[in-house]
Amino acid sequence: MATKEEFLNNIANELGRPRITAPVEKPVWRHQPQHAVLQGLSQDQLVEALQAQCAVGHTSVDVVPLAQLEATLDRILDGLQADSVIAADDRRNDEFGMTTYYEQLKNKMDMHIWKEEAGEENLRFAERARVGITFSDVTLAESGTVVLFMNEQMGRGISLLPHAHIAIVPKSTIVPRMTQAAQTVRGKLKGEGKVPSCVSFISGPSKSADIEMNLVVGVHGPVEVFYIVVDDQ
Repeated sequence: MATKEEFLNNIANELGRPRITAPVEKPVWRHQPQHAVLQGLSQDQLVEALQAQCAVGHTSVDVVPLAQLEATLDRILDGLQADSVIAADDRRNDEFGMTTYYEQLKNKMDMHIWKEEAGEENLRFAERARVGITFSDVTLAESGTVVLFMNEQMGRGISLLPHAHIAIVPKSTIVPRMTQAAQTVRGKLKGEGKVPSCVSFISGPSKSADIEMNLVVGVHGPVEVFYIVVDDQ
C-alpha cells in the first residue's frame, strides 16, 4: 500500500507536473448568507428555536437544570420500559453526575459503558440495548440536530443501534446551524491537528419517505429520540 506522499507524487507524475505544495488560499466570498441565519439570538432564544424544530421532527425535548437531569432520565427510561442501557465513557460523565448515575442503574438493569478494550462486546450489547445515551458536542438549533464526535470511548453503535437514543445537550453547545458546526470541526483540525474519524449529525429519529412519500420512522436507526437540554452556564 502506498504512503500518502507516494500516492500524491504518483498523481503529480501522471499529470506531468511537479507537486503543488503551497497551501490553498481560502477565498473570501462577497456574500455569506449562511452567517445570517439565527444571527444575534441569545442562548435562550436558540433553545426555543431548537424546541420549535424538534416539535416537527418527532423529537422530544426537555430543558432542565443540572439538578433535575437524573430525575428526567429516570422518567424517560421508565416510559421506555428500559431494561438495558449503553452509554459512552465520556469525559463529561463526572461533570454532569453521570458516573454515579450509571453505577446506580446497574442495580436496576443491564448497564454497559462503551470502552475501547471491550471490542466487539460493545456492539453486541448495543444491538440488544433498549436505550443509548450520549452527550452532544455541538447542537444545531436550525435543524434540531445533535453532533457527535466519535472516538474510541464512544462508538456509533450507541446512537444508532438501540431502540431509543437519549442525547444530553449542554446548553452551551447550542449554535445556530451547520455553519458553526463546520467552524468547530475546522477549529479542532487547526488546534489539535486532527478531527474525529466519524462525526455524526443526528436530527431526531431515523425516518424516510422514499416509498410513495409515506413517512416511516425508525428505518435506519432509533425509533425514539429524546434531547435533554441541561443548563451548564
